Amino acid sequence: MAVVLRLAILALLVFYVWHRLVVRTGLRGRARIAATLAVIAVILPMAWVMATGPGGAPKVTGAFAWPAFLGWALFALTFAALLVTDLVTLVIWLGRKALRRPPMDPSRRQALARLTGGALTVAVIGHVGYGVTRVLADAEIVDVPVTLARLPRALDGFTIVQLTDIHVGGTIGAEFIEDLVERTNAIGADMIVLTGDFVDGSVDELREGVAPFAKLRAPHGVFFVTGNHEYYSGADAWIAHFTSLGVRVLRNERVAITRGGGTFDLAGIDDYGGRSFLPGHGPDLGRALAGRDPARAVVLLAHQPRQVHAAAKQDVDLQLSGHTHGGQVWPWHYLVSLQQGGLVAGRYQIGGTQLYVSRGAGYWGPPVRVGAPAEITRVILRSAAG
Repeated sequence: MAVVLRLAILALLVFYVWHRLVVRTGLRGRARIAATLAVIAVILPMAWVMATGPGGAPKVTGAFAWPAFLGWALFALTFAALLVTDLVTLVIWLGRKALRRPPMDPSRRQALARLTGGALTVAVIGHVGYGVTRVLADAEIVDVPVTLARLPRALDGFTIVQLTDIHVGGTIGAEFIEDLVERTNAIGADMIVLTGDFVDGSVDELREGVAPFAKLRAPHGVFFVTGNHEYYSGADAWIAHFTSLGVRVLRNERVAITRGGGTFDLAGIDDYGGRSFLPGHGPDLGRALAGRDPARAVVLLAHQPRQVHAAAKQDVDLQLSGHTHGGQVWPWHYLVSLQQGGLVAGRYQIGGTQLYVSRGAGYWGPPVRVGAPAEITRVILRSAAG
């Protein structure tokens, strides 16, 4: 029943786009046939995935994933652009009616529909094409120096590489991860932290894809916290599997990190929505920080940026998060901002807690990034003592 409902909704959306680009523009003959076939070709791969996938979810890997996800990106952006244009047109029409202006001539309306439809279609194709080139480029290494008042001088310059939001599955596989791991190890950080959303599928489906993560190396260890996509994909199984790869999974707990006689606490909590998926899961920062030494700095790993409000109440010095992809594709940044309370990418200060939100090294769904380039984050801890 859920699959039928989703396909019915999709059919309505497709009809709107087709009607707007084909019928309202007055296309005839071969042009009408070509435009109709183009709309069908763009959405058909994703429609097939929704019809045949478990629960109708867009879950697909391999070569078929590329046309499915790219088609979805083209369709979704076209739909959104046309909808906004039509809403503006409606406001203008209502304004003209209120002012008792004569209605627009039908031929002029058709010409306007052709102009806006054609211009928006070309713009969306260029938008997505540019976004694909950004995805295929190497993630940039972003240096983030952070001064912590309670960090001992002995730990000044301690480096943490943060990887987040990789989303193995779909169009991301072992080759992508091999290269990412090699580039990460080459940085030579003191510690590597993985802040969730590393998989889109079960352990059995993605075992080979995630295998290169076993090669991550850092003197003070590799640590992981769950994201929402781990819960979509069977969090308990993934926690066990990442542990088998030599990665320390932090579940509402902390560890002491010591170098040269100086120490800070590294804490990690479950994803914001974890308790909705599995009993005994969900963030518990109080448990993670219970019995802490108040003189020590605390660096917290929490997948979703909005978890920083709890961190600020617990006197956490720094929170490292991901989840947002920096918005991934403009203009979806605005929706992400609403969902995370304005915390999309980069640095923030919430009370006494500093927050850094990484744009992530992978992507979710469409292999497209616009206005939010992928990053490998290198956090450089600085002591206020100099």
